[in-house]
Amino acid sequence: MLLQEEFKATEKSDKILQKALEGNRISKEEALLLYEEGDFLKIQFVARALREKILSHKYASYTMFRVVNYTNYCNVECSFCSFMDEIGSGKGYVLSKEDIVEKMEFAKKENADQMFLQGGVYPNLKFDYYLDVLSAVKSRFPDMHIRAFSPVEIINMERLTGLSLRDVLLRLKEAGLDSVPGAGAEILTERMRNIISPKKASVSEWTRAMETCHEVGLLGSANVVFGSEETKEEVIEHLNVIRESQDRTHGFLAFIPWTFQPQTKRFKIRMVPTHEYLKVLGICRIFLDNIPHIETSVMVLGKGVGQLALYSGADDVSSVVIEENVLRSFGLKSEEEATRFLAGAGFTPKRRDLLYNYDKYPDYVMTGKEMNYMNLGA
Repeated sequence: MLLQEEFKATEKSDKILQKALEGNRISKEEALLLYEEGDFLKIQFVARALREKILSHKYASYTMFRVVNYTNYCNVECSFCSFMDEIGSGKGYVLSKEDIVEKMEFAKKENADQMFLQGGVYPNLKFDYYLDVLSAVKSRFPDMHIRAFSPVEIINMERLTGLSLRDVLLRLKEAGLDSVPGAGAEILTERMRNIISPKKASVSEWTRAMETCHEVGLLGSANVVFGSEETKEEVIEHLNVIRESQDRTHGFLAFIPWTFQPQTKRFKIRMVPTHEYLKVLGICRIFLDNIPHIETSVMVLGKGVGQLALYSGADDVSSVVIEENVLRSFGLKSEEEATRFLAGAGFTPKRRDLLYNYDKYPDYVMTGKEMNYMNLGA
């Protein structure tokens, strides 16, 4: 094979890439060596080949959902977050279930059939609030997929109710919860969590929450956020925590690498160059051999990097996102924009839901102009 012939060099990094290309798992030490010494273009090349085994390069996928941030009151006080308001300040908000249903009415008109519900950690909210919101949305939109609640929010509910984490999740699931995000991970090492979010769930708490979600049938995603004071070793350690957890429960359908955005003056930002982001994305595809999909966040990284990422191991753009209050969005605002973006990048757009089901949506029919652009013939 031509691919194998490209990696006959004797360098250690080339041998690691050849090993991955042949379908063998690489160690975290080998992943670190790729990060430190590996050739970016060769990593990109292998990641692209491995991506091909999941979804043909003829296609790239997207989804449609609305983010609903039900409250911005939070007692976790992450140093990088400018969204939260201090509890008791009187400046924040809590959305009613009627407010949330109204937001989803608008989303449906925009052709979004999924909701991402997430907020601050606010112990003053009763557990019934969460159940009532889920039930209200499901009652109004029976076919609406609801992805909700980061591990730190779920752990807050466990403390609030005195129930076991499993029982909390089963009650949320009964009320309408369909899947969960692997949010609030940032960098899963205790050193970095003590720097950026000392009040947040520890590595073991985060992992316990996600694995319990998976055990009760609530699947979802995971991510890494880098570009602060973390070391390369810590990025790889984070990936290893995710891979080992996935080996146990198989609940992560996708993984999303992104970078920190400057939001507060007290948080140290390192501007990650594009080639490094794409290198890390490629390593994610190579190292996370048990997670099928790698998403690139066009919302955070922008369209230009998003297009390159689809040639560097990613198979999905993690958009369209309707309403984003926590991060500055550079993303895709409509389905028309998403399909035009993917077609312009050389792919046939393929819509999916948050569980990576493609079949419920009609195939995208490309225009003659788009086909000419891709040199497929009109």
